[in-house]
Amino acid sequence: MKKIKIAQIGTGHDHAIAAIQTLKLQSDIYDLVGYAVVSGDEDMYEAKKSLYDGLKKMTVDEILNYPGLDAVAVETEDRRLTEYAIKAAEKGLHIHMDKPGSESDEDFDRLIDLVKQKSLVFHTGYMYRYNPAVLKLKGDIKAGKLGEIYAVEAQMNCIHPVSKRQWLGNYPGGMLYFLGCHLIDLVYGILGSPEEVIPLSTSIGTDGVAADDFGMAVFKYKNGVSFVKSTAVEIGGFERRQLVVCGTKGTVELKPLEWPGDELPGVIAPLMTGVAEAFDNKINETSGWSVKGEHYLSPAYGRYDAMFRAFAAYVNGEKENPYTYEYEKELHKLILKACGTAL
Repeated sequence: MKKIKIAQIGTGHDHAIAAIQTLKLQSDIYDLVGYAVVSGDEDMYEAKKSLYDGLKKMTVDEILNYPGLDAVAVETEDRRLTEYAIKAAEKGLHIHMDKPGSESDEDFDRLIDLVKQKSLVFHTGYMYRYNPAVLKLKGDIKAGKLGEIYAVEAQMNCIHPVSKRQWLGNYPGGMLYFLGCHLIDLVYGILGSPEEVIPLSTSIGTDGVAADDFGMAVFKYKNGVSFVKSTAVEIGGFERRQLVVCGTKGTVELKPLEWPGDELPGVIAPLMTGVAEAFDNKINETSGWSVKGEHYLSPAYGRYDAMFRAFAAYVNGEKENPYTYEYEKELHKLILKACGTAL
């Protein structure tokens, strides 16, 4: 099958370097024709400029009008993602767009309606979608192994410098918008739409930072309560990134959600996941407090390797994207609601 001609628009997203490096490594799948730096991305580009060596620097117009181009990866700073994805959709190009999309629900709806109208692949950079442990967990849920799910708890914490914490003030919900969107994708993908969303993001108030560097939201469902938490101020937080799913027949905890793994050929930054599974279909008064689970580490995998191989399979028609246009639209609405944006 012929290679997919692709270009990258933007260098200002935190995943921009990983995307361009992965597209270069997957030269058996992609013909990477070049990249464009857009307004607002200059500082990020200058800091990582050497990683673009050997690639053609282009204008956005040159990319959008490149003969035979099949797709683009949109990797601008978060707030401009939807703007440039719309430009690509208008040209009939398949789109990988990083998360979470526009701060405007109307603009994001316009984008989704456009790609749907043109039958284009729309693929977003929610990285946990391709985590093997998450995929196994979702399979077990679908098979009924955990019983009825009544709670999903997800955390994605780290510690950022003051400058990054101040930058979070550019977005509604701050850290919840920036990284918590990954977790909301997990909750929504497992439980669907909640009956009520309670935004709880705030600033911890140190170092003169007023932005919401402590992101949190609670989701009420008919049979339980779930929550997501994403902070930029938690020492050792990366190690405690986790997903816990509780059901009437079992509980599964993934922690750490991602941790450096063994090297893999042709893969940048391989990762692994810690897994704890506890199942007991015959819980009684004597066993309920001491159900013994199984603990293990997932094999190493490439977050971006899997992501862009999946995108290629969707573009080539080898697989159908399980994340539908409607799913992406409703997820975006839920993220904005969790960030305190009235809809």
